[in-house]
Amino acid sequence: MAATASTTTSSADAAQLPLPWMANLFFSLLSFLAHAVIMVAHPSRGPLCFLRRLCNTNLLFFYASSPISSSSLVDPDAVKGDGWAEAPKAVPSRPQLTWKTRLFVSLVSLIADAVRRPDGTVRRYLSRFDLTVAPNPEPVRGVRTADVTVDPDRGLWFRLFLPDAAGSGGTSTKLPVVVFFHGGGFAFLSPSSLAYDAACRRICRNTGAAIVSVNYRLSPEHRCPAPYVDGLDVLRFLHTGARPCGGDQLLVRRFFEVADLSSCFLAGDSAGGNIAHHVARRWIAAGESPAHARVGLAGLVAIQPYFGGEGRVESEIRLAGAPLVNTERTDWLWKAFLPEGADRDHEAANPEAAVDGLGEGFPPAMVVVGGFDPLQDWQRRYYEGLKGMGKEATLLEYPAAIHAFYVFPELKDSAALVEELKGFVHRRRRQGRGAINSSVNVVGSWNKN
Repeated sequence: MAATASTTTSSADAAQLPLPWMANLFFSLLSFLAHAVIMVAHPSRGPLCFLRRLCNTNLLFFYASSPISSSSLVDPDAVKGDGWAEAPKAVPSRPQLTWKTRLFVSLVSLIADAVRRPDGTVRRYLSRFDLTVAPNPEPVRGVRTADVTVDPDRGLWFRLFLPDAAGSGGTSTKLPVVVFFHGGGFAFLSPSSLAYDAACRRICRNTGAAIVSVNYRLSPEHRCPAPYVDGLDVLRFLHTGARPCGGDQLLVRRFFEVADLSSCFLAGDSAGGNIAHHVARRWIAAGESPAHARVGLAGLVAIQPYFGGEGRVESEIRLAGAPLVNTERTDWLWKAFLPEGADRDHEAANPEAAVDGLGEGFPPAMVVVGGFDPLQDWQRRYYEGLKGMGKEATLLEYPAAIHAFYVFPELKDSAALVEELKGFVHRRRRQGRGAINSSVNVVGSWNKN
């Protein structure tokens, strides 16, 4: 059953949304320079390719900077009292983004295009554009962090986030554990990326859970199923309580003392949501989560999970110029990730194939969808597939949200999602491995300013 969560802006906020004409001019110039550099470095692309990509990028900036009015927002009366939500009577004509968010989205989109080569490889030297944060065992905004090595030979490690009280020994209260997989199209970013360090820190601080953010191997150097194998091995590492390498040993020791691994949640956004699903499936299929196991999967949180297929769904066509994600980028990323010779109907990509034959013990899932995400129809198919297989699932929709909205703390929907995640974790933990009444929905509050 779908729950609709949304926020609105005041008329004063809406009036500030359009970018000044000088900002649009700046973005266009930035786009021109970036693509000119790429063409000079790779003249084989030719001027026609250059002009086409330049046009596409400028359309992105126009899309991200167009104004919206508060009158175009979803009508809260569309949400019925029994928890069912009708199709929204109206949706925003453009994403509700602050200037800061638009600037960041535009720059990330430019970088994503610049690092991709036509031959399916990645310019890793451009990774310096990925701003990273070092771990800190001292409390920063109420959270302590440490990097823990699982397998140095393949660069498998995770960043551990612990609430200050737990990390300092100030409490012995057992904490739920969220094993998190970052987004980035299977090819980019890491737990140390600024956006994901901050996001996991917020989740840790607001939910009171211990967060294990996995640094899985990236494509195209490591294709499917590499990140699924890495995620599975992190669960095995937690299950065995293996002696870790590196990191702050005191903090790691405290983690194993306070972690309630029987209440383990898999979570991820975008490609990370896809990975979380496949890790859960493999963990259950391998019979590695019996009742007596140390690690028990209590829930799955798939935030705008990255699924696709050979066909084009309506949302992909309608939102072809959406920020961050578009058909050209997603096609390239799938080709770089899937096994050689596989198409997008492979079980790693197609949601119907991904849920086919799910066995007993697959955890209850919360699937998050954004109304300006081109992949939203695939995500709904994933949710419907889970329900069709008899699995517990809740669909949470944010009609005004772009892909990856939750990594932008300045967006109201981002804070709302963290609260929903907190509620899901604590409900599931209280109910243990028992069934949830799937007819109960969490409906987001409406700000009627």
